[in-house]
Amino acid sequence: MRPVVGIISNSYLENDEYPVHAGGTINSEAVAAVADCIPLIIPADPRFVSTKELLATCDAFLLTGGRPNVHPEEYGESATEAHGSFDRARDAVTLPLVRACVERGQPVFGICRGFQEMNVAMGGSLHPEIRDLPGRMNHRMPPEGTLEERFALRHPVTFTEGSVFHRLFGRTEVMTNSLHGQGIKRAGERVSVDGVAGDGTPEAIHIRDAAGFALGVQWHPEWNAANDPVSRPLFRAFGEAARAWVTARRPAAIERIA
Repeated sequence: MRPVVGIISNSYLENDEYPVHAGGTINSEAVAAVADCIPLIIPADPRFVSTKELLATCDAFLLTGGRPNVHPEEYGESATEAHGSFDRARDAVTLPLVRACVERGQPVFGICRGFQEMNVAMGGSLHPEIRDLPGRMNHRMPPEGTLEERFALRHPVTFTEGSVFHRLFGRTEVMTNSLHGQGIKRAGERVSVDGVAGDGTPEAIHIRDAAGFALGVQWHPEWNAANDPVSRPLFRAFGEAARAWVTARRPAAIERIA
């Protein structure tokens, strides 16, 4: 049986009135088709699930992107208009879940907001708006265009020589998309920034001395994951880590998986 990957959902109002928990289909597709695992959407609300239950139910976790941001109170700052909207229920689920996965060696993979959650969970902080910082580019999603145009590759990310991402991709630079407003301000304890954009914005992290797979990327590799030469190795390595957890060969070595 394939490993079960818990995909953290986001909260929405359907037709502006009916509350739902949902996840992008491309997340499930990447998990099923590339990582070769069973995707399971998790309601990100502590009223419905506990960390202990999630760890027992799922073999690995995908922390997805989402429009609401991590509340700045989680890293000791006050909320401003620049911080945007929030989802405190998701914060309450993901932050303790990240810390538990890091200590247990249970695989966790953070994307966009999930990348930021991993940093905050380890004691780091976030900039409310990257594009307002001197010398930084606008990393947000283009306001217009088709999905293909919005998820198109926009800038390179350069990896530290010998880092886990360098080993995974077999090169020190890749092209990525860019659809985020916030970003890492202060790296959390044990958070290693292994990849940066040309303007210095952190784009790839791993948790130092984690007992298993604990990687995060600021871009969106779930888009076209089966065909993209950067996305495919990430999700295949994630799937291998999930299988290693199931078979007790944990933690799995993270090497290049084409």
